[in-house]
Amino acid sequence: MFINSRAAIIRAQAKSQSADLSGRHKRVSWSLPVFASAVSLGFVATLMMAAPTPASTVSAAPVPLNAMERAEVQSLTVAEGFVNEVSRDELKIKEIVVEPVVVASPVAPAVGTPDPGTAQAVALSMLTARGLGTSEYNCLVSLWNRESGWNVYAQNSSSGAYGIPQALPGSKMASAGADWATNPATQISWGLSYIDGRYGTPCGAWAYSESNGWY
Repeated sequence: MFINSRAAIIRAQAKSQSADLSGRHKRVSWSLPVFASAVSLGFVATLMMAAPTPASTVSAAPVPLNAMERAEVQSLTVAEGFVNEVSRDELKIKEIVVEPVVVASPVAPAVGTPDPGTAQAVALSMLTARGLGTSEYNCLVSLWNRESGWNVYAQNSSSGAYGIPQALPGSKMASAGADWATNPATQISWGLSYIDGRYGTPCGAWAYSESNGWY
């Protein structure tokens, strides 16, 4: 009696747990379709993850430009195949300033101190009275060495220029004194006034003479 009751209990438990009477597990009728659906969904999800996104496969289409546009365009901003912005560099013209070339006046050679009583000594005294120094005296000596050799009677046979400063005509020197034809001091005084009015200084006259051969 006890044994039969034990067997009945085991059969009842097996039936409630979907097992057959032999004690093996009995497959539930709805489990297979559910499993198949899960496998299918997983396969589809895998394919979707592996597929490239539209953004990664779309590239900006080139913007055709003719030769003139390519010469002018500096940069293009391209988004989704459309030209959004075109920027051009402004034409910048830089003014070039050419500085004038300053040519230094030629330096006359030093001549030293003149002998007392000579025409050059008189000239040095007059220059000093005008506030001009040794360099201007050197220029004056070089200038009148070229013109007359400091000869009070020097005369140009072609032009008629006369005296130490080679005044043309010589009679112009009469404004400095009636003895203009024989007195070196009168000639030098007139000559310095002429240089002062036209060239400013003896070195200015000397520079002009160096460039032109006369003053």
